[in-house]
Amino acid sequence: MTADESAKFFEDGMTVGSSGFTRGGDTKVVLKAVAERAKTEDLKLTLVTGASLGHGTDAALVESGALKKRLPFQVDTVMRKNINAGNLLFIDQHLGESAEHILNGQFKIDLGILEVAEILEDGSLVPTTSIGNNVEIVKSAEKLIIEINTTIPTNIKGIHDIYNVEEYGKRTPINITTIDTKIGTETIKVDPSKIVGIVFHDIQDMPGDIQPADDATIAIAQNIVKFFEKEVEEGRLTKSLMPLQCGIGKVANAVLGGLENSDFEDLVMYSEVLQDSTFDLIDSGKMKFASASSMTVSQECYDRVINNIENYKDKIVLRPQSISNSAEVIRRLGIIGINTSLECDIYGNVNSTHVSGTHMMNGIGGSGDFARNAYISIFVTSSIAKGGNISSIVPMVSHTDHTEHDVDIIVTEQGLADLRGLAPRERAIEIINNCVHADYQGELLSYFERACAERGGQTPHILEEAFSWHTRLKETGSMKKESLFALK
Repeated sequence: MTADESAKFFEDGMTVGSSGFTRGGDTKVVLKAVAERAKTEDLKLTLVTGASLGHGTDAALVESGALKKRLPFQVDTVMRKNINAGNLLFIDQHLGESAEHILNGQFKIDLGILEVAEILEDGSLVPTTSIGNNVEIVKSAEKLIIEINTTIPTNIKGIHDIYNVEEYGKRTPINITTIDTKIGTETIKVDPSKIVGIVFHDIQDMPGDIQPADDATIAIAQNIVKFFEKEVEEGRLTKSLMPLQCGIGKVANAVLGGLENSDFEDLVMYSEVLQDSTFDLIDSGKMKFASASSMTVSQECYDRVINNIENYKDKIVLRPQSISNSAEVIRRLGIIGINTSLECDIYGNVNSTHVSGTHMMNGIGGSGDFARNAYISIFVTSSIAKGGNISSIVPMVSHTDHTEHDVDIIVTEQGLADLRGLAPRERAIEIINNCVHADYQGELLSYFERACAERGGQTPHILEEAFSWHTRLKETGSMKKESLFALK
């Protein structure tokens, strides 16, 4: 049927599950048709995906008024604006837990939409460039609509490892002991009677927004490489390191790019998303295997990989996010997790999601899954933002996503703070001395010293002053102290 015909299955109040994880393998035509229908009919849906969608789908849905609630992650600027204006409810969720809420019925899926490369004779589905929450959506949904993407070669079959997590109380170990261990099937089993519509399209994934590294991200990458080299010298790591996890974006690509020109070898990855830098490391021979839930790459990299998928079948695997983000597997494998932050405070608490404590950026994604369970948990950020008007290191974070207990390393272009084995007061000195920009270093040190002298405690703070930097930013447009004097 056509996408417009499939849109007639959607009813007001439904909870809808869709494939898609950071643009990879997202549904591309059915939800757009739903958005068109919502322009003339009352239609308010709750939408559950793996992560973010591409092709402006989230924007089209929210602008047409089709959405009441969205989870567990998004990156769309239009959607973000409506979330922060209170027009759209958003549930920011650990990606490793979203499948659990589908399985336990908290989000019962009325209708699921999945993109696939083909439907086999037995009715099973061959996913495309992501798996995300597809397995749980298929299991939970009362009805399914399938989008068949004819641009995906059918020989993509074989790169997926589909595994069903059992219900609580009956759950067995997820028996992944090495990065390349496969424990499931190549396809998603489905009851064909659930399928109410099949829609064909020929639309490729939206290319990843791959931004070139700048001086700050290059410096961050160099600081991390130096840290790894020191860990090797001290016998805590080998030249193969441990399995790597990297968040998405410019910083992550710069970090992985820095490894390409290093002495490290036989690297492996256990992450959420395969990016350009992953395939560059594979093609250079530096990385021998990579596991994730999705691939989100530039057009050049997409063509290189998809058109030569047979060359990568022994080097990559895509899994459900309930597996890629499983705390059990992350801890067993000893992952080195590298994720980005909006701001950190002097004790190592991290804000990944909320600008000035109130306005959602994108979401926590999988960073919490990895930070809590990693062998080494690293958070990276530029020391300043907005031309120096914002310090990314502050007295107290305005919103806490990751507590100091889950943060081992903080890195900026200024340097690296190794917080392992340090008490809070020691952490503060390490972070201020190594990670803070010179424009803010003196004031931050003064705050810490006064907090110790005047208030004391295990984690000294002057509460009435702790958020003064954020207040100053709101009032003057800058966290710099002189901006407040200029205003007065």
